[in-house]
Amino acid sequence: MGDLSENGDYHAAKEEQGKMEGRINHLTGLLENSVITGNAPLTEVRAGCVVSVLYEGDDEVEKFLIGSIEERRPNVTVMSPGSPMGTALMGAKKGDVVSYETPGGTLSVTVVDFEP
Repeated sequence: MGDLSENGDYHAAKEEQGKMEGRINHLTGLLENSVITGNAPLTEVRAGCVVSVLYEGDDEVEKFLIGSIEERRPNVTVMSPGSPMGTALMGAKKGDVVSYETPGGTLSVTVVDFEP
């Protein structure tokens, strides 16, 4: 399409290519550092679990997947294990009440159930 220095389509394509290469590198890193956990029975909440929690003062159970966006599942909100709530839930068992700090104050949730 003529002179590349003034070609918007060329620059947009190069930018998109850079984004795709970054995404490929990210996914490659995830695959290289992944760990297969097997079918061992779960005794506590850990990364990769779907956790059902009940907020203090609420009567509706919510489900969260503790992991990365690449592990997302339908009808389950993804939560980072490094988030305040994710960190608080790690190692919890059924029936445990865990608290974590938010900008609006301290919140508490009860672990109703968890599954791989």
